[in-house]
Amino acid sequence: MDRCIVLVDAGYLLGAAASLLAGEPSRSRITVDHAALIQGLRDRAESDTQQPLLRIYWFDGAPDRVPQPEHRRLRVMPRVTVRLGALTRSDGRWAQKGVDAAMHAELTELARNRACSDVVLVTGDGDLLPGMMAAKEHGVAVHLWAVQAADGDYNQSEDLVAEADERRVLDRTWITKAVRAKELGGICAPPPVPRPEIAAILSAPLPESALSGTAERPAVEPARSARTETPRNGGEERVPPPKGVPTPKDLAALRAPGPHSAPHPPTSATLRWSSDKGWVDRPAAEPAEAASMPTLAQLTTAEQRWADREEDITTVGGDPYEVGQVFARRWLERLGDHGHLQRLSGMYPRIPHRVDGELLRYAARFGLLAHKDDQIDERDRYAIRAGFWREVDVRTATERTPAAE
Repeated sequence: MDRCIVLVDAGYLLGAAASLLAGEPSRSRITVDHAALIQGLRDRAESDTQQPLLRIYWFDGAPDRVPQPEHRRLRVMPRVTVRLGALTRSDGRWAQKGVDAAMHAELTELARNRACSDVVLVTGDGDLLPGMMAAKEHGVAVHLWAVQAADGDYNQSEDLVAEADERRVLDRTWITKAVRAKELGGICAPPPVPRPEIAAILSAPLPESALSGTAERPAVEPARSARTETPRNGGEERVPPPKGVPTPKDLAALRAPGPHSAPHPPTSATLRWSSDKGWVDRPAAEPAEAASMPTLAQLTTAEQRWADREEDITTVGGDPYEVGQVFARRWLERLGDHGHLQRLSGMYPRIPHRVDGELLRYAARFGLLAHKDDQIDERDRYAIRAGFWREVDVRTATERTPAAE
């Protein structure tokens, strides 16, 4: 069959690009324009092989094989098929599992079925050598592409290079058409700084209400000083630690006047929120009007639910900021009472609890908020909520702008 197919090892392509542009193979150090990258691969493959493209296979790893935002963007592009292996963490490092085996199986199957006349391999792993040799035995021309190595290092198996029918190098000029290095220091949230007011609260004495439960107990109980003790049945019994650090409820009580404190106007506890507009103080208790705001599920018909799912699968890429915008757009379009929008604007940056939970559950569909490096990715949370508020700001500004006559 006179056509070409491209098999891409994403770990090799993007890792080598990161080494070339950012000095280290971490893909978090680069930003990728996937549409431009796929178009570049297609144009280069058709030019080198002189055959029309049948398909680009994108092989990558993902935690639990759950598609990440970049995979969702790729798999809805024309002529692109995404194949995912597992991404596991060992000794503090992430490693792909099953990607090489999947590439080998796809390569040999395509060659055996004579699905193409030319195959382009974008990889550096010598494990693909048996598959390359099998493809050649079935009459397929194998083109091997390498990414320009950083600092002159060789990043491709010499056996692959020797066995390939043709070889090309994707140099820095070609790579930078779709990939660029991220600037260091850019973060979504304000950096942590020393907060003397927090230290003062933590060092203040607890209110009597918080201490009443422990007043009758001595400061140290020798018989129960350990975290566990052995009961008669030989098992371990958990002993609750003594109360020493105030809970959020205790901290709220510190703001209210006690029975022995100097008289002063009563104040309610407040929370300080960080946002793109700086620090914003809001009452700790959620406003009463927040409970009256319906959730997106309550506003969505069965037909709209189907249309939303169709849009999620075919259009929404899964970028955290984009996810927040899409959710807010749907919710605001279906709100019958426009007074909710005005009340919501006054709560910024606090999203009503029920709506915020629904927003985060929606984001989880796209593989966001997953455990990365053994901790929840807070950057995604900031970006999701920032996208939500951006859409609210746009709608609020639109309603305030008088219609053109």
